[in-house]
Amino acid sequence: MPTIFTEEGFKFFFYSNEHRPIHVHVSHGGGEAVFEIGDGVALLKSHGMSIQNLSKAERIAVLKLELIKEKWNVFFNG
Repeated sequence: MPTIFTEEGFKFFFYSNEHRPIHVHVSHGGGEAVFEIGDGVALLKSHGMSIQNLSKAERIAVLKLELIKEKWNVFFNG
């Protein structure tokens, strides 16, 4: 489970057996969300994460969009 980065208590990561489309998992306070990463960020699913924390996680993912794409490509495309 490669960690991309942590920020404001949110852990952004991939699982080692991921699939396209590019997406990122985010955990915080026992909850988890998954965001699709493309030209923007879109929530795919969440479990146990408050609306406030989902909004924060999405904001961070938007700010780190290019980093997430870069890390995905390095990890999965070598």
